[in-house]
Formats: sequence, structure tokens, C-alpha cells
Amino acid sequence: MADYAKTTTNGYTICAAVESARRIGNQWRLIVIRYLLENPMRFNELLKIACDIDPKTLSRVLKYLVAEKIVRREVLGTQPFTVRYALTDKGEQVRPIMQSLKAWGETWVLPEIPAVQS
Repeated sequence: MADYAKTTTNGYTICAAVESARRIGNQWRLIVIRYLLENPMRFNELLKIACDIDPKTLSRVLKYLVAEKIVRREVLGTQPFTVRYALTDKGEQVRPIMQSLKAWGETWVLPEIPAVQS
């Protein structure tokens, strides 16, 4: 794995690929990022389309992504106020990773899922 440069910190070997996966690799984080790649969304919009995520989990995921500066929380000046979530420039940089995951999934995952007969 010579392609994956490693750094040593406090006696531990750190790999950028592994650390990146820890930041965004959680199932729910990737799902939220995937939908925000399409366009900014409000909490309830994400809740409706994000694969049966429960509100508490979605809230926790959004707070994490905001803290990591991957997602921006925008309070809109409407009454009652509305909150919209959008990817930051840092979050937008995940797009090629998601495109690679999509291509891999189309090749290796979707063919293994049985077709549903109508």
C-alpha cells in the first residue's frame, strides 16, 4: 500500500485514507452528504428521503457534520424561522468520492440485489 502515505503522531501511524473514512464513513453521514450533494435541504426534507433515519439520529449526524465544517447550517429569516443545511466547500470535495462509491455500487452491489417482481 505504498500509495497511501502514512504519518506518525505520538507513536501512532496515521493514514489519511483511514482518518478520512472515520470522518465521513459512517452510514448515516454518507447518506446525508449524498442528498445534500443534490441541493440544500431542510431537516424535514432530509428526514423524508434519508432511508428511514430517525429524527434523533439525523439531528446528531447534522450536528457532527456542522462541527466538522462539512455541512453549513443556515437559519433563514422567515417566521417561523427555518433552518436549511448545505454542504460547505469542504463538504463539496466529497463529490468525487461519492461518484466513485456510486460506480462501484453499480458494478458490484446492485447486481447482487434481487429484482422485485411487479
